Amino acid sequence: MDQKMKKVSNKKLKDCEVSVPIAYGNIAFWLGKKASEYQSHRWTVYVRGATNEDLGVVVKRAVFQLHSSFNNPTRVIEYPPFELSECGWGEFEIAITLYFHTDVCDKPLSLYHHLKLYPEDDSGPLSTKKPVVVESYDEVIFSEPSDEFISRVHNHPVVIIPRLSTGIHLPVPVPVENVEKRKKGDTKDSHLVQWFTNFSEADELLKLAAARQQVNDEIEAEIQITRQIESEIVKCEEIEVALVARESELMKLVYFSQFELRGLIAVTGNFF
Repeated sequence: MDQKMKKVSNKKLKDCEVSVPIAYGNIAFWLGKKASEYQSHRWTVYVRGATNEDLGVVVKRAVFQLHSSFNNPTRVIEYPPFELSECGWGEFEIAITLYFHTDVCDKPLSLYHHLKLYPEDDSGPLSTKKPVVVESYDEVIFSEPSDEFISRVHNHPVVIIPRLSTGIHLPVPVPVENVEKRKKGDTKDSHLVQWFTNFSEADELLKLAAARQQVNDEIEAEIQITRQIESEIVKCEEIEVALVARESELMKLVYFSQFELRGLIAVTGNFF
């Protein structure tokens, strides 16, 4: 689901698109049998760079809208990493709104994630050691980005920038506002990193290859079924041809039998 955003720069780079791969979701730990009925899980919901790079060069703030039963359900995270942790027992949909720096985009991006606390039936019982992890991958696409934005993030790994034309001259990069107040924003050293889904290119290629093989297997199975149906149709057509031939033979026999019967009747009549 590529998101194409409107830019606020007066000077745009025509026929250019910038991609920012992101991952968003939640990790939930069951707190065990001794935990309170209404505080059975501790969970963290987040938006991160797909390869755990710092999203702060693109995203200015993130707003998480929790269930109304929480105190202060609208949580604003001003600096990366864009995550928040809570305790609870219920699952619900969380609206996530990303606001971008002024040289990136003037329109916020809305994401929606269903908080997942309990494992699926086929993934085993509740465990205090193995959390429930649910993540989604997406790519935010900025069409015709400003030259200021490109200049600022040109060498940043969280942003995928195509090769620029040789005639393009970028301005001197200007840091984002309040950069001196920002702490390290990547999630490479997060205490949750071991549970993050690997959205690296190699991993995606393996998933694509597996999906492609599955599709090919399904196509081959459909081809075999089609061939079997075609074979049955051919057999039916052969049977139909044989029945028509047999019917023709029987009609001939009936005709000759009627001819012979008429001849016998005629001879018998002449005899008497």
